[in-house]
Amino acid sequence: MIRISLFCGAGMSSSMLVPRIKKAAEKRGIEVAVDAFSEVQFSKQLNKWDIALIGPQIAFKLPKLKKLCNDKIPIEIIPSRAYGMMDGEKVLEFALKVLNNE
Repeated sequence: MIRISLFCGAGMSSSMLVPRIKKAAEKRGIEVAVDAFSEVQFSKQLNKWDIALIGPQIAFKLPKLKKLCNDKIPIEIIPSRAYGMMDGEKVLEFALKVLNNE
């Protein structure tokens, strides 16, 4: 099972992506756990996930969040187009590429 965490300012917009990512994973036969959080919950959630993806609106916080990760898990910014279109398939594809170091 792949555990994907999504973070944005309040956890609201990223929470809209959760069911879309789950649906995309189901279509591909991939077992995932996906949840969304506000960025203030980042350090509390850190050790529970395989990858952390942050919304483009908090991209400026990436350096700080990477320090908190301390290379324990990969953290990346969700591509703006995929995030804006709420494209679960593209976000899942992006997460898989990051996890596979592509």
